[in-house]
Amino acid sequence: MSETRRAGDPELTTYRDVQLSPDFSELRRRFRRFVFPMTGLFLAWYFLYVLLADYAHGFMSTRVFGNINVALLLGFGQFLSTFAITMIYVRWADKQIDPAAERMRTLIEGEDK
Repeated sequence: MSETRRAGDPELTTYRDVQLSPDFSELRRRFRRFVFPMTGLFLAWYFLYVLLADYAHGFMSTRVFGNINVALLLGFGQFLSTFAITMIYVRWADKQIDPAAERMRTLIEGEDK
C-alpha cells in the first residue's frame, strides 16, 4: 500500500484545524442557538410540573373529567412535549445542521460530490 496521501486526507487534517475553522464555529453557534433555549424551556416546564405536584395538591387533584385530573394531564403533557421537541429538533437539524456538517466533511475529506 502506498504511503502517499492526498491533501484532503482526514489523517492530515487535525482536530484543532477543524475546531478553529469558521465553518465549525458557525455550526456550533447554530446548534447552541437552538439547543440551549429549547433545553431551558423544557426544564422550566418540567420543574413547574414537579413544583405543582409537590406544592399545589389541590390544583393537581382537580378532576377534569371522570377520574382524569390535572396532574395526569400535565404528566401526559410531559411525554408529549418530549416527543414534540425530538421531532422539532430532527426537522431543524435536517435543515440547519446536517447540510453544513456534510459540507464540512466533504471539505475535510477532499471529496468532490
